[in-house]
Order: sequence, then C-alpha cells, then structure tokens
Amino acid sequence: MEKEKRFTLNESHRKFAVDFFNLVWSLLDKKRRTQEEDDRMIHAAHASRFHWGEIGTPLEIERGEWQISRVYSVLKMPHSALFHAKRCLEITRKNNIQDFDLAFAYEALARAYSIKENLAECKKFVKLAQEAGGKIESQDDKDYFFSELRTISC
Repeated sequence: MEKEKRFTLNESHRKFAVDFFNLVWSLLDKKRRTQEEDDRMIHAAHASRFHWGEIGTPLEIERGEWQISRVYSVLKMPHSALFHAKRCLEITRKNNIQDFDLAFAYEALARAYSIKENLAECKKFVKLAQEAGGKIESQDDKDYFFSELRTISC
C-alpha cells in the first residue's frame, strides 16, 4: 500500500493555488466550454486567488486578481471583470510591481472596459498598457504581451 503524502497547511495552500490557477488556464484555452465549465472556471479562479491570499506574495495575489478579471472578461461579465482589474492595478501600484505585471494590469483594465463598451477608458488603458509593455525586459514576454493586447478592440 502506497503511503499517503502529508502536506503542511502552507504547502496545501500553495498546491491548491497552483492547481486551480492551471485549471483556469486549461479552461480558458478551450475553444468551446459548457455552462458547467464556465462556472468551474469562475470558481477555480477565485479558489486560486483565495489560496494565494493565504500564503502568497503581492505578486501572486496581483496575478490572481488579473486571472479572475480575465475570466470575467472572456465570459462577458464587465462589472466583475472591471472590479478585479482595478484590484489588480491597485495591488501592482501599492507594491511597486513593474515589467510584465504592470503591463498586464493595464491590459486587464483595457479588456474590461472593452467588454463594458466604454471605448474612451479602453483606449486610455490600451495606451498605458502599450507604454508599460514597451518596457518589458524579456523579448519573449514582450512579444507575448503585445500579442494579447492586440486581441482587445476599442
């Protein structure tokens, strides 16, 4: 009989945070999702963020807020998308998080305003995202960021 692995509370939080985060990505990447998968994606994004909130750094918490905003944007739920995008940027600024994450915080706001059909705010945050994206150090990260930013229409 195989011995069961025991985790500390912090190890459990980390495992669940990562597993739920990755589950959300697998659901976001699906071309077609059922209503049950959409619901699962929402709950998994919040679960990941909860577990990061218990043991993570501001960086992981900010990324969790970004992911929740992305989920709501994909599901065309602008009020929730905007709420979490604003939280993402607030955490990013409060903790002086830069580079890739700052650019994506602006991207989240642009995307949320896009689905809310507030084109002036969308354009404002696309511009801020472009400026921040131009400062991303890694070329691979920069290329990925701009490929995502181009998917926003406002």
